[in-house]
Amino acid sequence: MPATTKKGKKAAVRKKDKKPAVQVRAEVGLKNKLAAQKARLQILETMEEIGRLLNSTLDEREVRKRAMESATRLMRSEVGSLLLIDPETQELFFEVALGEKGETIREIRLRPGEGIAGWVAQTGEPQIVNDTRANPHFFKSADEKSGFITRNMICVPVKIREKIVGVLQAINKKRGKFTPVDLEGFRSLADQVAIAIENAGLYKELKETFLSTAAALGDAIEAKDAYTGGHTKRVLEYSLVVGRRLELSQEELDQLKLAAALHDIGKIGIEDRILGKPNRLEPEEAQIMESHTVIGAKIVENIRPLRGIIPGIRHHHEKYDGKGYPDALKGGSIPIMARIISVCDTFDAITSDRPYRKGLHSDIALQELRRHAGTQFDPKAVDAFIAAFENGEIEPILYRNRPGPLFPSPSPEKAPS
Repeated sequence: MPATTKKGKKAAVRKKDKKPAVQVRAEVGLKNKLAAQKARLQILETMEEIGRLLNSTLDEREVRKRAMESATRLMRSEVGSLLLIDPETQELFFEVALGEKGETIREIRLRPGEGIAGWVAQTGEPQIVNDTRANPHFFKSADEKSGFITRNMICVPVKIREKIVGVLQAINKKRGKFTPVDLEGFRSLADQVAIAIENAGLYKELKETFLSTAAALGDAIEAKDAYTGGHTKRVLEYSLVVGRRLELSQEELDQLKLAAALHDIGKIGIEDRILGKPNRLEPEEAQIMESHTVIGAKIVENIRPLRGIIPGIRHHHEKYDGKGYPDALKGGSIPIMARIISVCDTFDAITSDRPYRKGLHSDIALQELRRHAGTQFDPKAVDAFIAAFENGEIEPILYRNRPGPLFPSPSPEKAPS
């Protein structure tokens, strides 16, 4: 029997250690399946978080922003964007674009069928494009305009009730390429975004209907008093300007808007002879007029969604020094919306025509606000109003819906109480 050489032994060992091709393919397949399972699990975990985020607000802009933040993280991409279809032009516009180049990207609009996003919006077919330069639909002008280099992209349609309303896309995966597993997750995200957008849109419509109803009630008040034409709308707009300068939250601004629209709702319960009296009110009549704050609060109390604005209606005639009505509240105990409305209401009362005098010049009204800051008015609200006036934010509202110029008076008049 011939002796076995060292070389022969090594070859035999290698041959013995070499795995059959079938086994190798099975191991690779198992490894790929495990990787896909892991990717799906990560997507599910992120989708759960996205669901919580999307359901935690009904503000349209916030819904879209949160969705894109999650999408960018989910796809591990450099940029995420949401394009919506303009109902009038049918063009796609970047409603939300996140990432370093997000603001530049938002300026671009795509015609129907233009670019990969336009093609997806037109056909409803999702796309994974791991080499954009080789794709015939790729819109090179977007990169040229933004200075951004698009290497790869994943793009899916956003549908509300089977109607395509936009496109969701992620651009430039940070590591590797976009996969079919990514596409599964991205399509699920698009479905959630569509639901959230629809819910936020319905809420916005409901809120606008509610505000329109409040405005109609305000108009009903003004219909009783010819001398208050446009007053409610101006006070509302002044109040929002001041509220923004005082950095109120969006929720507080929404409440302020409703309170300002309905601040005089209680005048519905005041006799016409008192509302339209052509000269100054007698003490007894003034007392009846003052009751409009309490009447207004009681009217609104019966409407559950409006209960949060009762403080603005009831207390907009309180004074900062505690000498106002109906509850003689003082300083910071007066709700902020009431303090703001008080300043704006007084400015408009001074500059508007009354049954017993012509409207006074805005300079006089500003003098009165300054003079009574700290006694009748919250000094911070006065400062905010005056700063807004000096910045040109008040006069466009002041002269809106007025038939002619205001007539200045030679002497200042006491601010209305």
